[in-house]
Amino acid sequence: MPDPDIYPEIAAAHAELTAIRRDIHAHPELGFEEARTSAIVAEKLKSWGLEVTTGIGKTGVVGTLRVGNDTRSIGLRADMDALPIPEANSFGYVSTNPGVMHACGHDGHTTMLLGAAQYLAKTKNFEGCVHFIFQPAEEGVGGAKAMVEDGLFQQFPCDAVFGMHNRPGAPRGAFGMRAGAAMAGGALFDITVHGKGAHGARPESGIDPTIIAAHIATASQTIVSRNANPQEMAVLSITQINSGDAYNVIPHTAYMKGTARTFSNEIMTLLETNLKRVAKGVAEGLGATAEVDFRVVFPPLINNAEQIQFAGDVAASLVGEENVNRSADRITASEDFSYMSNEVPGGYVTIGQGTGEDGWACEVHNPHYDFNDEIIPIGSSYFAKLVETRLGQGE
Repeated sequence: MPDPDIYPEIAAAHAELTAIRRDIHAHPELGFEEARTSAIVAEKLKSWGLEVTTGIGKTGVVGTLRVGNDTRSIGLRADMDALPIPEANSFGYVSTNPGVMHACGHDGHTTMLLGAAQYLAKTKNFEGCVHFIFQPAEEGVGGAKAMVEDGLFQQFPCDAVFGMHNRPGAPRGAFGMRAGAAMAGGALFDITVHGKGAHGARPESGIDPTIIAAHIATASQTIVSRNANPQEMAVLSITQINSGDAYNVIPHTAYMKGTARTFSNEIMTLLETNLKRVAKGVAEGLGATAEVDFRVVFPPLINNAEQIQFAGDVAASLVGEENVNRSADRITASEDFSYMSNEVPGGYVTIGQGTGEDGWACEVHNPHYDFNDEIIPIGSSYFAKLVETRLGQGE
């Protein structure tokens, strides 16, 4: 890739930003426990002259930068939390928190957004309002939902909101995106089957919840194959069935767990409705009862067509159109940025970490993962250019 069009001021701050990133990496914190990270973010933003609000969604931070009287606004989001994974690296900034590490690059995401905030606070080459949203607890703990429910967009109105995630194995600094459904929604479910306990040698005197759970597991597979539109991606997996404690006892209760994934809110609703129908119907047909707790952890991430087109244009002006994939494959993993883009038109992109030839192909959620500091100025310039392009002076 040719050298990207990085802002000189951001390039000059590369060493400073790298030091921030590595300090955050060395002190990882789990979701809703990001006290130190939030404090660093708040202190940096205040030192650059931004208005800072803390405690949004428990440990979330929002920095606000206003220039002029223009009412236009934009939101930029980065996540801050780490994962409960023991780090297997040995470099000088390895995690000092046993059993916790930044295995998904949120330390880098936070730093890239800080770099953009520092630059924009210094240059102020725009008119309007920018909200820098530092989100806690992305890793399945509900941080984006907590911020939204805490009044994020009521307190900090945004015409559009943008997010970014690193992509191991993709060329360094290359951008990927797609309009519409970009990442899958995810749900978890628990099914409790209530039967009637009995002696294992006298099954006629009880109602066996284990057998009923097995029938529910089999019947539930028809939901995807016979209820969902075959042109829509849907996964419904029973991942656990637990019941009983002895060889000769038919238990009173059986417990089932599983997950559902889809790129459509409508299909997710269909999966929930039909799983409840099948579980309760099968149980009642065999003389038992069943309760279903179906929890949507992440809605599908839907990129607004206009915003993702804009994001692609900005990325192309930075790294060249040949390094922007506007029709990237959908990602079956989930991202709770979807809670924000469900409220405000959103655009979510990926930025390449580097390829295997560069030594940057280690996947996220791996104990050997590390964020590539070389892409910090690219990501910071992208965030900054979103603002300067959208809120350009005199537009």
